Formats: sequence, structure tokens, C-alpha cells
Amino acid sequence: MSEMANNGPATTSPGSLSERVRSLRLTETSESTRGALWWLPWALCIVLLGTAGFLALEAFAPIDDDLLKKLAEERGLNLGKGAAPGSEKVAVPGMADANLSVSDIKLESKGYIVPIRLVQVSPKISGTVVKLNIEEGKFVEKGFVLAVLEDVEYRSDYQRALGTMRAAEARINELEKYRQDEIDQAKAELDDASAQYEQTSSKYTRTVSLKQRGAVSPEDFESAEGGYLSMQSRVKRLQLAHKMMQKGPRDAKIAAMKAEHQQAMADLKKAKWKLGNTRVEAPVAGIILSKKAEEGNLVNPSAFSSGLAASLCEMANLYEMEVDLAIAERDIAKVFKDQECRIRAEAFPDRFYAGHVSRIMPMGDQGKSSVPVRVLIKFPALDVRGQPLPMEKQAEFLRPQMGAIVTFLNRKVGN
Repeated sequence: MSEMANNGPATTSPGSLSERVRSLRLTETSESTRGALWWLPWALCIVLLGTAGFLALEAFAPIDDDLLKKLAEERGLNLGKGAAPGSEKVAVPGMADANLSVSDIKLESKGYIVPIRLVQVSPKISGTVVKLNIEEGKFVEKGFVLAVLEDVEYRSDYQRALGTMRAAEARINELEKYRQDEIDQAKAELDDASAQYEQTSSKYTRTVSLKQRGAVSPEDFESAEGGYLSMQSRVKRLQLAHKMMQKGPRDAKIAAMKAEHQQAMADLKKAKWKLGNTRVEAPVAGIILSKKAEEGNLVNPSAFSSGLAASLCEMANLYEMEVDLAIAERDIAKVFKDQECRIRAEAFPDRFYAGHVSRIMPMGDQGKSSVPVRVLIKFPALDVRGQPLPMEKQAEFLRPQMGAIVTFLNRKVGN
């Protein structure tokens, strides 16, 4: 019983074994089932062909008017109703009146507006600001007084230099103005001495003759001889004085005084220049962009590395501006010199300005893989009513450092 119990589980009846074998066999597919699915691959092929045909029709179908208008508005253009790309004209709004077709547009890129000449106004001398007429955004003409510096020291230097110059002029006049009178005076003294010399010489000759005959005393002879020798020496001295008065060291003194006068004139000119520069004037006509000093500040143009202010303000003529762009290297072939452009600020997308490529920089930017390009903005001279546009209103909608979109066209300026 126990042996049968132990061997019982290992023994399987033939019926149960055959059932297990049949369960392991693959299910046979009947011929009818295979014949029923023959159409499935063909159906998939037909679906794929239909999809491809539908996509092809969509690709070559005309663009919907509403979609075209939406795309044009995104690019800042204004297409007419029913326009098709490359055929209909685009009415460009704003300041640049022109008709463009979509095919005329070569490239669009974003840049930033910069003034062509940014002037940093600095005083030419150091000093304390006592008056300031600087206001950001204010238009000023050339020569407008922007600031006044304290002038006590510079005015004193000017007065001292002026006194030195006048003293030198007086000494020169003293040497030159009365020189002929002094020469005449010396000549008169020489003539007087010469006449006395002739008289003394005659008296001395007679005394010598009388001495030989013993008719004159030794005292009279000595007196006559002494007077003769004295007058002879006086004549020689006056002759030398007269000669020196004409061509002597007087010329050297005059030359030295003229040199001192020139030096005094140079000092006076420098002192006057410094005094005049206590009034800081606008070097150009333009808009004040930023103020960098206040009344009471000590400004020094050579103190860029110290805590003192080196400049008063920054200003620029906003009628002379351009757009600074970084054109990708893959697109630089689409840009050329004098290429006509349309510019619009991102802040005022409905106002267009004409322009052209003024400069393509000779060196690229390795970090950005781009080439810097400058587009000159052409501002209108008249307003929308045909009236002359004041300079301060020329760049009302374009300001430095504002973002701008530049549209490059397929033609040069004037074509």
C-alpha cells in the first residue's frame, strides 16, 4: 500500500498524457481563415496612397487668404485681400512710403539702434560745478551752455598774466620809443666835448711853445697839460657812448624784453583759455542722453580712475543713427553694401523707416558665429502734413538701444 502510494503520483494514465500532448501542439489555421484575410495588405496600401495624395494636394493648393494675412502681419507687412506670395504688392505703412512684394524681401534680422557719434561732454579743466543746465531728453543747439565752473582761481591767473604782459610792453616801449632822443643827446654831448677838446688842444700847444722860451711857469704848464689830457679822454668816452647807443647792448636788451613779452603773451593766452572753459558748451546740436554730474560736484577730466566725475553728460544727434546687427554667417551672403532696407522699432511696429547697409565689418564674431553689420537710418525731412520736421522731432520713435527689425531687400539704394 505504501509502495503504491509512493509510485502513484509518477504514474499517469494514457488518457491524461494524450490530452497533455495535444495541448502542446500548435493551433492549426484552417484554409478558410487564411482566405478571409487576403485583402488586409491591399487595404493598408490604399490608405497610405490616399494619405500621400491628400498631403500633396495640400502642399500645392493656394494659401488661404486669412492665413496669408496672418503670416504677413506677423512679419510686419500688410497684404491686400486675396494676395498671393510674390504677386501682390505690400503697402508699407509709416514713414517709408513704398510698395514691396514678398519676393523682394531677402532677409530679416533684429538689431539695436545706436547713434553714429556719441559725444561724451567733459570739461577741459577741473573745477566745481556752480551751475548746471543739463536735463535728460532735452534738445540743445551747438554752443548751448551746459554748465558753469567756479572761476576764482582761473580769473586770478588771467589778471596776473595780463599784468605781466603789460609790464613787458612798457619796458620795450622804454627801450625803443625814446632811443633816438637818447642817441641825439649823446651826439650833442660828444660835439660839445669835441669843441672843448679843440680849444684845450690849442691852449696846450701855445703853453708848450711858451715853456720852450721860458715864458710860462711850471704850474701853468701843468694845468694846461692836465686840461688837454682830460678833455681828450672825455671825447673818447662820449664817442664810445654814442656808438653804444646806436649799435651797442641796447639791441640785446630790446631782444630780451621782446622774448619776455612773448612769454607773457603765451601765459595770458593760456590763462584766458582756462577762464573761458569754465563755461562748458555743447559741442554739437543734439539730445542729452544721460547726466553724470550735479551742482557742487568736483569734475576733473583726467580723473577717470578716481572717485571724481570725469564728464558732465552724454549727448548725440539722434538724426544720425544706425542699426547695429549681428548677421549669422549662414546669412551674410544675402547682405551687400548699399542694400536697401526697411527699419521698424519693436516698440512701434507700424512705423517704417528707409535705410541702407552702410558698413559690413571686416571681422566676424567667433563667439556668436556672426558678422557685425550697420544699417544707416534715413529720417524724413517732412512730417505727415508736409511741414519741415524739427531736428528734435526727427527721432521721436527711434531711440538709442531700442530693438529694431531690419528687412533687407533684393536691391541697392536707388534701384
